[in-house]
Amino acid sequence: MSEQQQPEEPVTPTLTAKQAKRANATVIGMLIATGITLAIVLVPVLLNPYQKMQPRNVDVQAIASEAADDAGYPPLAPDLPEGWTANYARWDSGVNTGVPTWEVGYLTPDTQFIRLTQTNTANPTWISQTTKDSLVAGERTAGGATWQLRDSANGEGHLVTEVNGMTVILSSEADLATVDELAEAVLADINTQQQ
Repeated sequence: MSEQQQPEEPVTPTLTAKQAKRANATVIGMLIATGITLAIVLVPVLLNPYQKMQPRNVDVQAIASEAADDAGYPPLAPDLPEGWTANYARWDSGVNTGVPTWEVGYLTPDTQFIRLTQTNTANPTWISQTTKDSLVAGERTAGGATWQLRDSANGEGHLVTEVNGMTVILSSEADLATVDELAEAVLADINTQQQ
């Protein structure tokens, strides 16, 4: 009744010379467009070399005295070790966090960044957020005070202490000996304010 059917051989398409030329033209056009796009993007990148962080050396003392009325306490403005500069200093009214803070960003002579944060209304949640949910790794003595040492997953270390109702946090990826220098200057400033 039925003849055994032979399986059909797959049909291999053949391109005419014109079709092959059009197919190659599309690939070549795409490669040319990609090359032009890369050239357009690379020219501005190569003309603007990477800029190294430059110290701004803001006047922390002046900004601290302006912020003192809002803060209700004298914000820290320690005398810096030789070669250190302050990159920024600002009062944050705490609209987003609920905790008003004084912040200063310091650059060491080898351009390591250390952030100082000070408040008189700290709470455990705020400390955890400010230290990027870091874990307590122990204690460290610097400047005559005991600091809680915290390590975060991104490699940043934090020194946290409470002195005279003030919570002070120093945050940096710099080595602890460098952070200790700022800790000593901070505590010297606190002691000066008490006199």
